[in-house]
Amino acid sequence: MTDLVGFLERVTSASSVEQVWTELTRAMANHGFDRLIYGFTRFRTAQSFGDIDDLLVLTNHDKAYTERFMGDRLYADAPMVRWAAENTGACSWRWIRDHYEHLTPAEMRVAEFNREMGVTAGYSISFPGHSHRAKGAIALTARRGMDQDAVDDVWNGNGRVLTQMATVAHLQMTTLPYSGARRPLTDRQREALEWVGDGKTTQDIATIMGLTPATVEKHLRLAREALDVDTTAQAVLKASFQNQIFVVPQ
Repeated sequence: MTDLVGFLERVTSASSVEQVWTELTRAMANHGFDRLIYGFTRFRTAQSFGDIDDLLVLTNHDKAYTERFMGDRLYADAPMVRWAAENTGACSWRWIRDHYEHLTPAEMRVAEFNREMGVTAGYSISFPGHSHRAKGAIALTARRGMDQDAVDDVWNGNGRVLTQMATVAHLQMTTLPYSGARRPLTDRQREALEWVGDGKTTQDIATIMGLTPATVEKHLRLAREALDVDTTAQAVLKASFQNQIFVVPQ
């Protein structure tokens, strides 16, 4: 219990996604899960999880695995990713074997790739979402040499605790800015978007920030470009989703 409390204290007081991730990977490795993939999106549609550049994806898998699984978008056809998209809670990877005859050819190819890469035993956790467009999940891969029977034994003893630890880490990470964002906003871009979000006009913002309206417009244009959106309203929404604005400095 002391270790659990310490984990929760460190996670809930963390000021960056990276700090939470470090705590989570260390804790899961202590229980036999030494390779993780975490993913979160607020841009899910019926057909996809959104642009890969808009996803928060964290992993400590090796480069050879990650380049194929993420770079070649194999995740889109991964059986447990489908399970996570359709369900909430924790699921043994035994599910793949039990449902193998119902997998699509693409899913079977990903399952074979995982076997070739030693990603064969583990658990997936799909977190509850607050909207139909938001979804987060984590895949916990057991260390090499552990089979699914051994993993299921670990889960039977500690699964509830591990699920709650992962859930707390997930909830904390979704509130924190991520320094690995493709094009993070500058302080001026962030401030200008915050004032737009508060309903201020360009002239209002210029007065508040001590700039000319033209300079404010420049900051907003660059923010739109950084976030790859067409309108300032879209920029405010996306920056808020990415925790790049309205964030209390640590």
